[in-house]
Amino acid sequence: MRGENVFRRMVRLGLVLLLLSGGWSPQPLLQERPAPSTHLKVGDPAPDFTLPDQNNRPVRLSDFRGKKNVVLAFYVLAFTGG
Repeated sequence: MRGENVFRRMVRLGLVLLLLSGGWSPQPLLQERPAPSTHLKVGDPAPDFTLPDQNNRPVRLSDFRGKKNVVLAFYVLAFTGG
């Protein structure tokens, strides 16, 4: 029973120290999130952007303007181990 009291005191002390040190703060929860960018509708032209190709050379979407079809493939979890 005495061991439980010591453990509870240590947990409480740890939580108080964590709160006082700023280890947990509600501030990020209260911050205003940036407004979402303008969403495109189906059929809207895509905005121009630049991404590296497989050889790390920059490629712009506008480089493909006038071509019949352009396929964009995004591998969100590539190289993340997820």
